[in-house]
Amino acid sequence: MKYRLYYWPEIQGRGEFIRLALEYADADYVDVWRTANSKNPKLKHPPFAPPYLAAGKLVIAHTANILLYLGPRLRLAPKDEAGRLWAHQLQLTMADWLAEVHDTHHPIGSGLYYEAQRREAKRRSADFLASRLLKYLDYFEGVLRASGGPWLLGKRLAYPDLSLFQMVAGLRYAFPRAMARLEKRYPGTVALHQRVAGHPRLARYLASPRRIPFNRGGIFRHYPELDRILNNSEKT
Repeated sequence: MKYRLYYWPEIQGRGEFIRLALEYADADYVDVWRTANSKNPKLKHPPFAPPYLAAGKLVIAHTANILLYLGPRLRLAPKDEAGRLWAHQLQLTMADWLAEVHDTHHPIGSGLYYEAQRREAKRRSADFLASRLLKYLDYFEGVLRASGGPWLLGKRLAYPDLSLFQMVAGLRYAFPRAMARLEKRYPGTVALHQRVAGHPRLARYLASPRRIPFNRGGIFRHYPELDRILNNSEKT
């Protein structure tokens, strides 16, 4: 089956989690809005927003929902229902994490420019780096230890591993100073990122023009003034 992915052509965003799964599996797909003369399909049940995926007559929206569908078909999810639900649960947790990353630079409203909420973004980022980021990294590091490794679900890579790779890559772009300071506490997560990046198909994709560079239009954005872990005296 040839899959058709609909997502913004200028950013990685939420669509990148789907691209990584399709690229890793060497799936036959087209990134529709990155092609010339592309048209939106007429849908009986239109999605609220991209990303969405056309698979034959099916049209599926929401990143985690799309990956729940693709996982078994791309051999990136367990065969049993309990395993598939566990993978989906991990992906939904990363969706929550991603939303918190977005809110570090847009804590007031998505319709406002960053410059209109810079002060609030500094406060939100300080809390994220000092507290929320650690909670998520602690959680996924713990999942890796409990799985027996080297992957989140055990001995075989699944789509949540590709998504965790993307989270680490994005956080390194958005908060390079903070991540450099924190990563030594999370050797399992860092090693997973390296394994994914070193896979031949993923390595080719990451080095190709198909991999859109991180930029200030996406979810992961680098603003130097936000990339700082405050000490206790500075938080007051």
